[in-house]
Amino acid sequence: QVQIVESGGGLVQPGESLKLSCVASGFTFSSYVMKWYRQGPGKEREFVARISNTGGSTTYGDSVKGRFIISRDNAKNTGYLQMNSLKPDDTGVYFCNAFRSSTNNYWGQGTQVTVSS
Repeated sequence: QVQIVESGGGLVQPGESLKLSCVASGFTFSSYVMKWYRQGPGKEREFVARISNTGGSTTYGDSVKGRFIISRDNAKNTGYLQMNSLKPDDTGVYFCNAFRSSTNNYWGQGTQVTVSS
């Protein structure tokens, strides 16, 4: 069955880095655009980054541009989000999304990232 599992979250201090992973199974990962979203406490879900199915094109939300890097390894059915220079405002649950169409749109359960001193 379709499954997306995020990992790599945790508690870090401001200025530190984390790398999130997103492992997909049950569908052809290489045919899907991959995105990361996040939802902070009391906030709406926010777009973080997007990568094309081949990895050749990336887009970032304004709040993370220049600090985060999205990537993927289709041979491993895995996507990544390298997060650098983390700030307290980056705190939230990070969700991986694989999208191909409205009926082929899959989400993981999320991984918690907390940035605090």
